[in-house]
Amino acid sequence: MLIEDDVLISAKYQTSQNWTGLAGMTLISSDYLIKLWDVFFLFTVPIGGGIPAGVLLAKSRGIDWQTMTVLYFISDLLLALLFEPMMMLFIWACSRSTFLMNLSDHVKQATARTLSGYGATPGPFMLVVISFGVDPMTGRAAAQAAGHNFFSGWAIAIMGDMIFFAVLAISTLCLNSILGDGTWTMIIIMGAMFGIPPLIRRFKDSRNHLKT
Repeated sequence: MLIEDDVLISAKYQTSQNWTGLAGMTLISSDYLIKLWDVFFLFTVPIGGGIPAGVLLAKSRGIDWQTMTVLYFISDLLLALLFEPMMMLFIWACSRSTFLMNLSDHVKQATARTLSGYGATPGPFMLVVISFGVDPMTGRAAAQAAGHNFFSGWAIAIMGDMIFFAVLAISTLCLNSILGDGTWTMIIIMGAMFGIPPLIRRFKDSRNHLKT
């Protein structure tokens, strides 16, 4: 009788331990998913500052670089699913509105000036460079103008943006390891992001002006 009681108590204890372990796993999984969501949310911010912020947050929460890269790739896929219908709707509306058609012409002229340094008819490689140097939306629009469909156009745009992410993520992590201060890392990285491209354009414009 005592043996049966011992077996029953041991079984109950083992069952309670199993339930406790499952509850702990669920709690850990939920906590980890929240961490992933926070990083993903920063990656979806439609300005470059979301990348260094998301990278530093992922590092502080113990998320490895592989997972970080997958999260950013998913954010690019989400961008494609949201931006493509908007772009097609705008093109359709422009064909039915004089105001929107004129607006579209101004946008095309501004885009043409931005892309003038990449050649009149950029190929796939230059389209990747456009996405890297400007943004994936501009890269997709340029790919659309070059005759690429949804899949090839976004493959080009996302490829350029993923290279941009890799450069920015590595720069952020390296600078943070030197400074040890996330705030100053963000300030310097964002200053470089918004300050260096205008300087490069000004240098190219001055060089072209000297040639003419």
